[in-house]
Amino acid sequence: MNIVQISPLPLLGVVLIGIFLVPSFGCAADTSVRIDVAATQEPISPYVYGQFIEHLGRCIYGGIWAEMLEDRKFYYPVDGKQSGWDMHKGKDVSWEGHGIPYEILIASPWQIIGPSDAVTMNTTEPFVGDHDPVISLAGEEARGIYHPRLALEKGREYVGYVILKSAGDSRVEVALQWSDTAEGITTIATPGDGFNKYEFTVTAGEDAEDGKLAIRCFGSGAVHIGAVSLMPSDNVDGFRKDVLALLRELDSPIYRWPGGNFVSGYDWRDGIGDRDQRPPRKNPAWTGVEHNDVGIHEYLHFCELINTEPFIALNTGLGDVASAAAEVEYITGAADTTEGAKRAANGRTEPWNAKWWAVGNEMYGDWQLGHMPLEDYVQKHNAMVDAIRAVSPEAQCIGVGAAGKWSETMLTHCSDHMELLSEHLYWQHKNNVTTHVQVAVDQIEKLADTHRTYRKDIAGLKEKDIRIALDEWNYWYGPYLYGELGTRYFQRDALGCAAALHAMFRNSDLYFMANYAQTVNVIGAIKTTRTDAWLETTGQVLKLYRQHFGTIPVAVKESMKDVDVAAAWTEDRSVLTLAAVNTAGKAVTVTLETQGITLPESVSGWTIQNDDANAYNDETNKNNVAIQDIEIAVKDGKIELAPYSVTMIKIPAGK
Repeated sequence: MNIVQISPLPLLGVVLIGIFLVPSFGCAADTSVRIDVAATQEPISPYVYGQFIEHLGRCIYGGIWAEMLEDRKFYYPVDGKQSGWDMHKGKDVSWEGHGIPYEILIASPWQIIGPSDAVTMNTTEPFVGDHDPVISLAGEEARGIYHPRLALEKGREYVGYVILKSAGDSRVEVALQWSDTAEGITTIATPGDGFNKYEFTVTAGEDAEDGKLAIRCFGSGAVHIGAVSLMPSDNVDGFRKDVLALLRELDSPIYRWPGGNFVSGYDWRDGIGDRDQRPPRKNPAWTGVEHNDVGIHEYLHFCELINTEPFIALNTGLGDVASAAAEVEYITGAADTTEGAKRAANGRTEPWNAKWWAVGNEMYGDWQLGHMPLEDYVQKHNAMVDAIRAVSPEAQCIGVGAAGKWSETMLTHCSDHMELLSEHLYWQHKNNVTTHVQVAVDQIEKLADTHRTYRKDIAGLKEKDIRIALDEWNYWYGPYLYGELGTRYFQRDALGCAAALHAMFRNSDLYFMANYAQTVNVIGAIKTTRTDAWLETTGQVLKLYRQHFGTIPVAVKESMKDVDVAAAWTEDRSVLTLAAVNTAGKAVTVTLETQGITLPESVSGWTIQNDDANAYNDETNKNNVAIQDIEIAVKDGKIELAPYSVTMIKIPAGK
């Protein structure tokens, strides 16, 4: 991910594929929309509804993953000297151009029970990582550590475990505290002299915003704490149940992972094997700690849980060819291959059905770890793909693109080593709502036109039909309210995302894949608190189009700058779906001129509408902007579009 400052293109005289925008100078004018249902285009690829998750901010940890503890494997030393959290000022891409502080973990969140010297950090054969905390005991004086700031809900059950070993005669209590005087306790009698896992279950007696998990030790000698975990008991194999439910509503056919900038410094081997003994690391590209609790096995199981396809990005930055090939073999190789045998030893005998591979991320940018000159990267890309295909002949490889010299060179010298070419587009806030929406449409159209030029100018490229994977796209500005890059989205962004999809539909011959970036919290379609989750305004749009829009686009012509219309048949051509985005702050009457289909007296469908372009959803009002069922009267071919609305209607073919 990188920030792209985009200026809107002029609206006058813009000619788009399958649609003509002729702006009028007055918002009161009616809009005439001409639809020719016989003039069909290339089918819309389902992969344009893809999503993207990255190890960044609260996308995975604090978002999709259910773990409640922020440093459960003690990346930071427990020293009692520092506050665990600090306010970090983000990049200057937030609301009105001001960096918005967001909280990040900068030291251990764990606090000491007892005197400060009761806890030391052991570096000799620690359980995991660089060290583990050791509690020196003093009879019946409680000593140990506790983790504050846990959000607990009355009557909710929590499950966890602590990995301990003891040198001496000890007794350990694990307590979940919802107030200073109320807690649930599990007693562990005399842990052994080797590390063992001790599980516990407790139900919270009250709601709490600052609950605590305390590990209190008594007796003689010392207790080593290797790792700790705490999750709500309704977690689904480690994932948040409420977030999975929303992901299923989005119903995205493919998820890109693990990055993003993150992947260029990621060693995939850190994320396999016993989860408790995977080393915590500094996030190589972003702030905070990478816990390595979610690695290959968890991600691919996540794909199974929500019935989606994996799209795995490989490290072409600091990573080398051999490591990338080994990762592909680990995932797709038979159990008798070198890497497949390691996978089987880690609990998965059968290979996963993974075929989509992002060969690197944004390697054109000097912000990318391992960035190199284009002429060198071309050679590295080709070598990577040769190695990938050698271990997985079914591999579908997506090269790194950036419209301009980089994409042109990649398509010239690497076209035999890719199936798709990646492009990324981000847009910032524009005060005028129509301009805010149109900048996305213009850039998507411009990118398609650029690739058409490549097909014309690069010998043999058109025949290879290398299409675009727009595997990062979104609005990106502020405020950052949900952690690092945790932007809030507004009704204006919902309108823009709908119109962006329309632009991809109009260029369905080129856009094969698109991955909304990102999915949870980090510029995400879903937002979470520690105990709740909901769809953003943009998530409502993605859900609506994925569930209801047709797959065979038809020709549309319309004549007003504030309205963007797309139409498509369902696959069986029994229903024509028509979607209209009204970016005006007033209702617009649209005259539908249909060729090849008769309009009924009324049509049903859905709308996402709010009279305030800056309306948003949050934990106090999750459905302030939401999909609503509608029934619209059609009189003399006219329908009315509400202010600031996305409207989708169904027109039966038999009428």
